[in-house]
Amino acid sequence: MERPRNTDELPRCGWATSAPEYVRYHDEEWGVPLRGDDALYERLTLEAFQSGLSWITILRKRPAFRAAFAGFAIPVVAAFTEADVERLMADAGIVRNRAKVTAAVRNARAALEVPEGLSALLWSFAPTAARPRPQGLADVPATRSRLRWPRS
Repeated sequence: MERPRNTDELPRCGWATSAPEYVRYHDEEWGVPLRGDDALYERLTLEAFQSGLSWITILRKRPAFRAAFAGFAIPVVAAFTEADVERLMADAGIVRNRAKVTAAVRNARAALEVPEGLSALLWSFAPTAARPRPQGLADVPATRSRLRWPRS
């Protein structure tokens, strides 16, 4: 596959120029706060499906995932039956891993049980102090200090 050229001269991370899907993801989604129960459920589900695979694989399959999982509408996915799981396992457009498929259905059911909603729950862990957005790669530290765990 031909590597897309950065003809618009926008600053991008090195990983973001290896495929058109990465360019779009970087420019439109990466680092942008995401809110909404269904939107966050989709991202969490796709991240789980990505485990062991590359993110580009998931980005390329995202339209099929959205169709297979009813647009990631939590109440709809929560009502999926074993027949729906079998339908998903036969769908070549998505990653067919039974553990991940059943986890996605169970996670939708669990999300329905969150009194304040999934988005409010997840955002409750976000730092309250605003951090300045990096203006370029030079503003992003290449390393971080080692975490030191107390000895027991």
